Amino acid sequence: MGNRPDELRALLDSVAKQDGDPVRVVVVGNGSPVPEVPDGVRTVELPENLGIPGGRNVGIEAFGPGGQDVDILLFLDDDGLLAHHDTAELCRQAFAADPELGIISFRIADPDTGSTQRRHVPRLRAADPMRSSRVTTFLGGANAVRTRVFADVGGLPGAFFYAHEETDLAWRALDAGWMIDYRSDMVLYHPATAPSRHAVYHRMVARNRVWLARRNLPAPLVPLYLGAWMLLTLLRRPSRPALNAWFGGFREGWSTPCGPRRPMRWRTVWRLTRLGRPPVI
Repeated sequence: MGNRPDELRALLDSVAKQDGDPVRVVVVGNGSPVPEVPDGVRTVELPENLGIPGGRNVGIEAFGPGGQDVDILLFLDDDGLLAHHDTAELCRQAFAADPELGIISFRIADPDTGSTQRRHVPRLRAADPMRSSRVTTFLGGANAVRTRVFADVGGLPGAFFYAHEETDLAWRALDAGWMIDYRSDMVLYHPATAPSRHAVYHRMVARNRVWLARRNLPAPLVPLYLGAWMLLTLLRRPSRPALNAWFGGFREGWSTPCGPRRPMRWRTVWRLTRLGRPPVI
């Protein structure tokens, strides 16, 4: 968004210090001018804010159609920085060693305390953020994707704008036979924050949850998945304004187009279940 020039520069410096071959970098200004960047860093300035998935899709295309000019794409939030110099090399090694690996989710840690918020561990059993494992989704601001995944299943769902776009891509990737790893040794430092700081959070979370189910789940699972999330939302006892926004988004998710429906195969449902997160929660 162009409003964190110091944090962006720190991130770019951490990328430049990576071991091995230099990492090619593109910075996308999502409806805003791009601050000054180091020589060799390419920039793209969009005339309007396309949202998180829309901006990242533009970044993908900056490396050729579907990112085909490179083998791996890293997506990094501009207020984070890579904690170690070997992260890019670890990514290269991980993808080379496992032909089925399509996506890697990094561990996000607070730079002051080193702690990882529970919500940043993309699995239900999130008590131990230091345990790496296969997972069923990934963190949008700290990940690496094999570009062949985009060739197989397409890019991020631009209409989502904010929230759940990663899970939409993850489900499509898993349905195409790819796997996803959470790696605790690949670390992005990022200040601990609450997602509800965004004004659109409650509406977008609910709307996109409905879109996610309508687009990807077999019909019998759609009411189970959305019913479970409605119950969880009520149990968390949000404020009345937040709950009103959530239900407004939920209704919007049913009344607006969600994009093409491509329900996952039942064997993918079983794969998600074996990985510890059946698509009903």
